[in-house]
Amino acid sequence: MAKQKGKKHGKRKVKSGVGEHGVNPGAIDVTNPVAAAETRAKMSRKDFEKELEILQVELVKMQEWVKASGAKVCVLFEGRDAAGKGGVIKRITERTSPRVFRLVALPSPTEREKSQMYVQRYIPHLPAAGEVVLFDRSWYNRAGVERVMGFTSEEDVEKFLKWVPLVEQAIIGSGVILVKYWLEETMEDQTERFEERINDYRKIWKLSPMDLESHRRWYDYSRARDAMFAATDTPESPWYVVDSHDQRRGRLNCIAHLLSLVPYKEVPREKVKLPKRQPKGDYVEPDYPFRWIPEKY
Repeated sequence: MAKQKGKKHGKRKVKSGVGEHGVNPGAIDVTNPVAAAETRAKMSRKDFEKELEILQVELVKMQEWVKASGAKVCVLFEGRDAAGKGGVIKRITERTSPRVFRLVALPSPTEREKSQMYVQRYIPHLPAAGEVVLFDRSWYNRAGVERVMGFTSEEDVEKFLKWVPLVEQAIIGSGVILVKYWLEETMEDQTERFEERINDYRKIWKLSPMDLESHRRWYDYSRARDAMFAATDTPESPWYVVDSHDQRRGRLNCIAHLLSLVPYKEVPREKVKLPKRQPKGDYVEPDYPFRWIPEKY
């Protein structure tokens, strides 16, 4: 896929894709995540936090523009298990308003939902004016996990792949900025991250039987991904692939790229001045036994 050109945000030029932080893009085959993984040096936490702060300022600017303009933005995050979808979403949402940036992560469908048109349960979560909706997995479950795990028939998958581009055209035609990301990792990355989930008690909740199957069925998922791209990577609604080998670099590249796709402008703000506090008057601090928590730290 063609690399997106950077755009200026304030005084700093935000770039997308490879080429940041001294990496020579000509030395890396960006179509091959394994080659990229073997070439790049992983980013330090200090450098990551520095660049993230800049991008999060731009996300807030984008948020204020979305509110003021009534724009509608919908971002789909797909990818292999343990590729880092949650990490990217966390960095996008941690400094933005949950009233504007809404996260949608739907559970397994109910019996009633199973009988509906497949995309029907996702439609109510699409953005209204002034909203950015982030889907942590989306209607593309049908082309991925449902297909690989046999939760749906091949006939249903083929129908989905045939008709979903038309559904996305209708979504875009309604004025929604629709962005689709696929986070890619290497087999070694996935194994390492699953082992972390097994051994780090803080991460055990992330590991499910489905994760173990996704590790075993690596090539089944590869075939499903390839078929999905072939059918749904359209000029109107393309797939953008994020190299997630270095998760810090991948998060920054993804956020920078998202910013480049939304035509936001900085919204003028009135200068804010804190008002003086009211006079104390006859108020007296109460002699009340507040239940202070123990100071363990």
